[in-house]
Amino acid sequence: MAFLELKNVSKTYGEGAKQTPVLSNINLKVEEGEFIAIVGFSGSGKTTLISTIAGLETPDQGEVLVKGQKVTGPSPDKGVVFQNYSLMPWLTVRGNVALAVDTVFPKERKQERAARVEKYVHMVGLGHATERRPAELSGGMRQRVAVARALAMNPTLLLLDEPLSALDALTRANLQDEIIDIWSQDQKTVLLITNDVDEAILMADRIIPLNPGPKATFGPDFKVDLPRPRDRAAMNSCEAFKKLRGDVTAYLMDVGIQRGQQEGSSTELPAITPLHATRQPPKAYSEAGKSVMDTRFLEFSQLKKIYPTPKGPLTVVDGFDLKMKKGEFISLIGHSGCGKSTVLSMTAGLNEISSGGIILEGREVDAAGPDRAVVFQAPSLFPWLTAKENVAIGVDKVYPKAQQSERADIVSYYLERVGLGESMDKLAADMSNGMRQRVGIARAFALSPKLLLLDEPFGMLDSLTRWELQEVLMEVWARTQVTAICVTHDVDEAILLADRVVMMTNGPNARIGNVMAVDMPRPRTRKGMLEHPDYYRYREALLTFLEEYEQGAHKKASPSQDSKTNKAKTSQDEAA
Repeated sequence: MAFLELKNVSKTYGEGAKQTPVLSNINLKVEEGEFIAIVGFSGSGKTTLISTIAGLETPDQGEVLVKGQKVTGPSPDKGVVFQNYSLMPWLTVRGNVALAVDTVFPKERKQERAARVEKYVHMVGLGHATERRPAELSGGMRQRVAVARALAMNPTLLLLDEPLSALDALTRANLQDEIIDIWSQDQKTVLLITNDVDEAILMADRIIPLNPGPKATFGPDFKVDLPRPRDRAAMNSCEAFKKLRGDVTAYLMDVGIQRGQQEGSSTELPAITPLHATRQPPKAYSEAGKSVMDTRFLEFSQLKKIYPTPKGPLTVVDGFDLKMKKGEFISLIGHSGCGKSTVLSMTAGLNEISSGGIILEGREVDAAGPDRAVVFQAPSLFPWLTAKENVAIGVDKVYPKAQQSERADIVSYYLERVGLGESMDKLAADMSNGMRQRVGIARAFALSPKLLLLDEPFGMLDSLTRWELQEVLMEVWARTQVTAICVTHDVDEAILLADRVVMMTNGPNARIGNVMAVDMPRPRTRKGMLEHPDYYRYREALLTFLEEYEQGAHKKASPSQDSKTNKAKTSQDEAA
């Protein structure tokens, strides 16, 4: 008898014409002590699935069984950790965990309950913070409290609904390790909902895709036949890991393509000139620089950013020096706080330069302008306007001499290219995060910028939606060949997008630590990237660099780091 079993489970929300079928004919058997990862796109019904197993939702058809008993409601034997931790803000770490313990174990002596609380608070590494309240904790620490609270209830089944998706990469990795360690000690049965394939492979015994709804169903099982404990870095040189990662990714990408085929563009792009295209470099500069203009299209020269603080000046970026070719795509990668976004905001003209300079096509950057389009993590749309109207605001300003029909064609063309041809008249307020970001990308390209600046453009999206939009970005970029810089902390994203990956050391006093050329043919797709013979070599080089700086404090350069910096300078000189 399976420990957990789902038999023909279906779930629909709404009534009559407004019915939305979410899950359809879901069948699953999980053995006791097994660690299962369910992967799927946003909106595929993952949270509905976990809530149904937990007894928080009742299926319309079918049944959920735990140890052969039908689940009819929530109970302490099923511990649930959601993406949003829902802590009591007026209680301390100890108090939040104790609230659950006192409810589940009312007959235990006070000392026994207190010992139980202390055990799990220390197990998740919060022994030093027991008297802090949620407002005094980071996002990662709050999620640790939620994990401790669930474990302290001593559940036989642990249900984890994307508990780490809102955390930064380092905190996420630390909590992954803690959850695996706890599971290996107690051998609890665990069901993890995630959108991260690497996380699933690192943690699970089996990976099961949940195909997108409506009427979501399970895809084929992928057995993770890799020895434990599993090391993140070592897995990159493991052929079994590479094959499994490729198989799962290929399956999910195929499902994503079937879910939303790219629309054909019915609109021609008019041949009109944007306003900023007439703003040329000084004639003398153009004449003198004809032979190098394209190879030194964008120049960063000893760029510095210093902020005043009560304790004195703080140098965030210290001597950023780089040359870019026209049409080149650069990924800028590094840990949080290393100054990536600061460099980008100075390039956009949104942040004052302390010293050094930025030269774009022969002119110094000293203010914001339409020749530089920026896509932020949150696209900042006007919620009361439609997709078409949000894009048109910029187009009308950049093409003031064009006919209205020509401007409308530009708007339609780029919205169609990002897959929103049928949603042009939808209000931004009614769109998902992924749709809003598509509008942001369309708006940026529609300005026909000289330079495209992307600041963690997919950072707020689940990894599978991010894959889709990366493909969209690559497809549109291939048509324009606009010079671009993308700030990211995602190693795979950096490799997929870039001609060169620029790696920044940690701040303060952040600088370029290394530059890696990505010699992979274009056009690129994620599936093609995974099959490229050099992909894992590139990936290992980036991960090794990031691991050297993962402590979050700027380190004095070791000889090996000095060597990397020299290589970076050589790479830059060669590019120039």
